[in-house]
Amino acid sequence: MCGIVGAVSTRNIVPVLVEGLKRLEYRGYDSCGIAVHQAGALRRARSTSRVAELEAQVQCDDIEAGTGIAHTRWATHGAPAVHNAHPHFSHGAGAAAASAPGRIALVHNGIIENHDELRAELQARGYRFDSQTDSEVIAHLVDHLYDGDLLTAVQQATTRLRGAYAIAAFCRDEPHRVVGARAGSPLVLGLGAQWGGEANFIASDAMALAGVTDQIVYLEEGDVVDLQLGKYWISTRSPDGTHRAVQREARTVHAHSGAAELGPYRHYMQKEIFEQPRAIADTLEGVEGISPELFGDAAYRIFKDVDSVLILACGTSYYAGLTAKHWLEGIARIPTSVEVASEYRYRDSVPNPRTLVVTITQSGETADTLSALKHARALGMTHSLTVCNVATSAMVRECKLAYITHAGVEIGVASTKAFTTQLAALFMLALALAQVRGHLSDAKEAEHLKALRHLPAALQAVLALEPQVIAWSEVFARKENALFLGRGVHYPVALEGALKLKEISYIHAEAYPAGELKHGPLALVTSEMPVVTVAPNDALLEKLKSNLQEVRARGGELFVFADADSRIEPGPGVHVIRMPEHYGALSPILHVVPLQLLAYHTACARGTDVDKPRNLAKSVTVE
Repeated sequence: MCGIVGAVSTRNIVPVLVEGLKRLEYRGYDSCGIAVHQAGALRRARSTSRVAELEAQVQCDDIEAGTGIAHTRWATHGAPAVHNAHPHFSHGAGAAAASAPGRIALVHNGIIENHDELRAELQARGYRFDSQTDSEVIAHLVDHLYDGDLLTAVQQATTRLRGAYAIAAFCRDEPHRVVGARAGSPLVLGLGAQWGGEANFIASDAMALAGVTDQIVYLEEGDVVDLQLGKYWISTRSPDGTHRAVQREARTVHAHSGAAELGPYRHYMQKEIFEQPRAIADTLEGVEGISPELFGDAAYRIFKDVDSVLILACGTSYYAGLTAKHWLEGIARIPTSVEVASEYRYRDSVPNPRTLVVTITQSGETADTLSALKHARALGMTHSLTVCNVATSAMVRECKLAYITHAGVEIGVASTKAFTTQLAALFMLALALAQVRGHLSDAKEAEHLKALRHLPAALQAVLALEPQVIAWSEVFARKENALFLGRGVHYPVALEGALKLKEISYIHAEAYPAGELKHGPLALVTSEMPVVTVAPNDALLEKLKSNLQEVRARGGELFVFADADSRIEPGPGVHVIRMPEHYGALSPILHVVPLQLLAYHTACARGTDVDKPRNLAKSVTVE
């Protein structure tokens, strides 16, 4: 979602700030801006266009300085408009001060829940608000509390805020100083020994600082950081609201900029779909056999102690969890429930201290999933494991056990390779739990490992179906609605296919278990409603064929992804693309790929912004 970059240096840091925003564009945004301390005053540029337009504006206005902050905003409070874009300036209290140039510049990620009461209080003190955002409240609050020391003002301000935030601010009266704080939203400190010696940086994501520094300090919940030339201090807030100095370890993080290059592909999403064979191979690298230790040194002890699994996730990761439920119950014979993270923490549930709480997240910073994990822990469920793509993320730090998927940087908002690598990791989790519980023979382990190792080659064969999928996409591009059907472990794959189509093509798409057709959705079926069906040759195939006949009898047009030996033949109103091979338990990993391609090429045919679909963000760091 929103992105933050800030810096203090003796050199002009504007190019670094702009480049940092470009590296964060993949998160999704609808406005952007930059503010600097230049010639003793605050200067800024803001835009509701892309970062490239902001860069041109900055160059035209000759904005350059050694201290500054920059931001990409995904609108929550207030419409996408220049006056709502960050950075925000304070104006000071009173009629004269409110019309004068401000002294506090501030950017903010997250949501301030008590912004209305703070706004009313500050307006009563004479502060003028120029935006509808909750973020502007923080700028005025810091200004109100400022008494010559920015660090103290920010520390005092954070004690008044309820909600999630990562902020960065600087003051007109204190050159070469930026203060940041975080609670519920990620923020990192970058040490600038590689960049002129005295520079220090702050960002919401280490990737924003790729090529500038690889020395990263991950700020923890409640931390406030004071950046100055060649030095910094970190303090953290105690339960009583006071702050004490702390030390945080600097880590070497190689956030390679090359991973974000588009190369020969038309869009990042297309690139990432075709990267899946390599991503799966990287995720499985070093797996010589199945053992609990794949998930951490304490995994065997924890796996022996648990008698159920609770999966917490959002969006695409939630569908990965629904798929994993079939594996965990079918292979490991362990009861498994899957919860939408944003719902779980707000309902009464029955906790079981012997539950393994599994979180699934690409970024490891998803606010809903982090909050759900903390809620489960508060209920006494302390055994936790995450499947995550970012080894340095908050989620990995919060969980006792982890499996890091090696999907690489995923730029497209619509997740593809993160999903399939999550599935590979979750399948291994099912095998590891089955082994500990005595449900995995040596022969079965060898069979499953052989299938896992063959996945990259099998995925390459599926990707070769792209020309056939393109032909279908030309039909779908003219439609406004679609149904997706699947049964058993392939119902979550149908859900994921429908989500991809609606995310990037804006076609209304729904997914159902095929057996549910007669219980309502069949009323929607006409010749104008394409029905996409995932049809592997499994135990439910004959049942699925009956469901397909129900569609044809109502004039529906079928688009079937069928295994080669499923005996589903093309005919009037029945279009069939044959998968290269039947893949048993791992079939969902293969069957989702043509659904990704269908969504991608349909979106291309409709001319939508594939990598940055409207209203969506890559990393959802607010509730």
